[in-house]
Amino acid sequence: MTGTWRGGIVESSAAGEPPAATEWYEVSVPGRAERFAGESAPIVYERRFPDPRREDGDRALLTLLDVLGRVRVWLNGTQLAAVDRPVGPVSVPFDPEPENLLRIVCEPNATVEALAQQGTVPATDLVPGIRGSVTVSRRPSTVLTGLSVTPTVTDDGATLDVTVDVDAAEPVDDVLNFSLRPDGFRGGGSMDRTPIEADAGDRLSIRKAIEVRDPSLWWPRELGPQHRYTLRVKLGEQSLERTVGLCDVDRDADGFLVNGRRVAARGLTVRPGAADADAVAAAVDANATVLRLPAFLAPASFYEACDESGVLVWQGLPEPTPIDADRATETVRTVVDRFGHHPSLAALTVADRGMEDLTAPLGTGTLSKLRLRYRAWRRDADRGGADAVAAEIPDGVASVPTIGPPGADADALSAWPGWAYLDASAAEWLLTKYSPRGRVLAGFGAATDVESDDPTFPGAAAVGTSRDLPDEDADGYQRHVLKTVAEAARYRGYGGVVADTLVDAGNGDAGICRADRSRKSAFDALAASFEPIQAVTVGPPAAGGSVQLAICNDTPDAVETTVSWTAGDRSGSAGASVDPHAVTDVESISIPSDASTLELVVETDDRIVNRYDL
Repeated sequence: MTGTWRGGIVESSAAGEPPAATEWYEVSVPGRAERFAGESAPIVYERRFPDPRREDGDRALLTLLDVLGRVRVWLNGTQLAAVDRPVGPVSVPFDPEPENLLRIVCEPNATVEALAQQGTVPATDLVPGIRGSVTVSRRPSTVLTGLSVTPTVTDDGATLDVTVDVDAAEPVDDVLNFSLRPDGFRGGGSMDRTPIEADAGDRLSIRKAIEVRDPSLWWPRELGPQHRYTLRVKLGEQSLERTVGLCDVDRDADGFLVNGRRVAARGLTVRPGAADADAVAAAVDANATVLRLPAFLAPASFYEACDESGVLVWQGLPEPTPIDADRATETVRTVVDRFGHHPSLAALTVADRGMEDLTAPLGTGTLSKLRLRYRAWRRDADRGGADAVAAEIPDGVASVPTIGPPGADADALSAWPGWAYLDASAAEWLLTKYSPRGRVLAGFGAATDVESDDPTFPGAAAVGTSRDLPDEDADGYQRHVLKTVAEAARYRGYGGVVADTLVDAGNGDAGICRADRSRKSAFDALAASFEPIQAVTVGPPAAGGSVQLAICNDTPDAVETTVSWTAGDRSGSAGASVDPHAVTDVESISIPSDASTLELVVETDDRIVNRYDL
C-alpha cells in the first residue's frame, strides 16, 4: 500500500471517535510530508483498500514499518491499536470488510522531541509519519505477529533467547517448530519444538531458549568473518525468520572489545534519512568500522547492511533530556528486543549532550582558551540518571551512558576545536585536558555551507563569520579540521574516533558527503586518516617548520615498516616498529619553506599514503 495517500492535520478526535481533518492533501507513503513541517498537531494519513482474503476463516494482518511518532490505527471507524513509542513493526490482525477505510494518526512524542534536541535534524525529518511500508496481507485465524531474538555469547557457547508473539482468533493446540541453520558457512544447526495451547481471543508471548553448540562468531570486518545463522519459527503454514549473529561487545578505559579482542572504533555519525545501505558502503570506503546513530532508530535494512559489511552500530536512545529513567529503561529493553539479533549492535548511549556548545562559538587564541576552560568549569556534570538506565543494558552490548562536551564528566567526548572554539591544532590540548571517562571521541567536525541564512547545522553562519570563512573555502577548511582532529585523537590513543557526520542533512551540515551522496574533499582525507596503519604528523605541518612523524597501528599484529616522506625538493625515510594497537614516534623532519604539500608513505603489504596541504 505504498504510493499516494491523503493526509491532513487532525482537527477533531473526540474520545471513541475517528480522527477528522478539515483539509486533505496528497502525500506519499512511505515518505516525509514536507507540507506539515513544524506542525505540532497530530497528522492523519488515509487510504482505502479492498478485502485481501480469499477463503472463509482467514484474517488480515496490517503491518506498519518504521513509524515516527505516537501512532493510532483506525479501521472503518474503530481504533485497532495505539502505540506510544513504536520501535519495531506495528502488526495488527483484523477482520476486514469488502471495502475498508484506513486512517493512521501520527503525532509528536518523546522520540520526536529527542531528535529535535539534537539540533541537526531538518524540520522535514521531524514530521511524524510512516518512513517504511504499510502492508495488508492474508493470514489464517491464528497469526504469528512478532519474533524477537537476543543472543548471548558465553565461555561455553551461545544461547538464543527467543520470544514469539501469537494472536489466536480460534482455539489452538499445536506445536511451534524452531530451526537454526548456518547462513552461507559450514557449521552446526539445530531443530526444536514447543507445544502451544490457546483459547480463542488469546494473545501469547512464548519464550524459548535455544542452545548453539560450537558457535561461529560474527566479527567486525577488520578482525574476521561475518558468520550468521538463520532462525526460523513455524506454526502450521506460517513462518517467521530472523538472521542472527553471535557477537559479544564490551568497553573498558581504552575503548571497545569485540569477542574479547580490541577493536579500533573509527567512524562517523549518520542522521535520519541517510541511514541506508549506501551509507554503509560509503563508510567502508572511508575506512570506518563504526557508525553512530544519535537519538534515532534506523530501519532494519540499515542494520542488515552493517551485519553484512562488518560495521558496528553505536545506537543512541531516542530519549529527550532530562532523562525519564523509567521510560528510558523501557526503551533500552525495547531496542534490544528489536535489534538484539543484529550482531552489529555494539553500543548504546542513554544521554547525548554533545551539541550544546555549537550555537555560541568562541574564537581562537589564549583568551578564547580561557573562556573555554571557564565554560567547562561551570558546566553541569550531573549525569541525570543515565547510569541507572545504562545498568539495564544487557551483557553483550557495550554501555556508553553519556556523551558530552568538555567538562560534562561524560563517558565519551564531543569536542569541536577548529569549529565551535579554538583552532584545530588545539585538539592535542583539548583531548588531553578533558579526556572523558572512556577514551572515546564521539563527535567532531566542521560545516561547509557557512553562508547559509538558515543552516541546519547549528552555529554554521556564526562560526563562518567569526572565522572569516568564505563559502568557497569551506570544503578545504572542513578537510583540514577533520584530518587534524582525527589524527590527534588517534595519536593520543583514543580507542574510538567518530566524526560528525557522514551525509549532509541540509544546508550548513557537516557531512563529508552531500545530500545527493557525492563526496566532498574531506571524504578522501578522512579515509586516509582512518587507515588501520597510517603515518601521521603530530600537529598540523607547516611550510618552513618542523614536525614529528608517528605511526598509528590499529591492527592486532605488530608492524615492521618504513616511513618515507616528501615535501618540495626534500625527502627522507626511516624504519619503525609498532606494537599492536599502539602508536610509535618515528622522527622529526624539517619542511622546506617553498613546499606546498607533505606526503607520507607507509610500506606494508600495500602502499599507504597520507597527504597534507601546507
